[in-house]
Amino acid sequence: MDSQTKAPWEAIGSCFVDHYYRHFETDRSFLQSLYIDSSCLTWEGEKCHGKKAIIDKLTSLPFKKIKHCITTQDHQPTPDSCVLSMVVGQLKADEDLILGFHQSFLLKCMNNSWVCMNDVFRLALHNFDGQGQQQHCVN
Repeated sequence: MDSQTKAPWEAIGSCFVDHYYRHFETDRSFLQSLYIDSSCLTWEGEKCHGKKAIIDKLTSLPFKKIKHCITTQDHQPTPDSCVLSMVVGQLKADEDLILGFHQSFLLKCMNNSWVCMNDVFRLALHNFDGQGQQQHCVN
């Protein structure tokens, strides 16, 4: 495979990530087609199970506007023909500070379309105290 040709899981993952964040930024309700009733979301530790619960969570997030800048994305095939995707980037919600984030997706092909079975989102806040000052875990 030459460097210009993506592996199938890379193409699937990249297309999914582009589609997901485009709709997340414009109208989160459009994301409902990406989830099914057995999908799971963990958003900052809060667990949601099922398409309705996931879309309710995503559409109830308190910000009005958001912009993502994807730093990197990695995609792997799984033994059961799924695609595991991990995204690292930064986001800016409303007038808040720019924050780092990590998001992982497990994608599965069902009825000739790809759906998100698992979605885990976390802000990269582990090294900041309550006043926005950077802290170090290791000295």
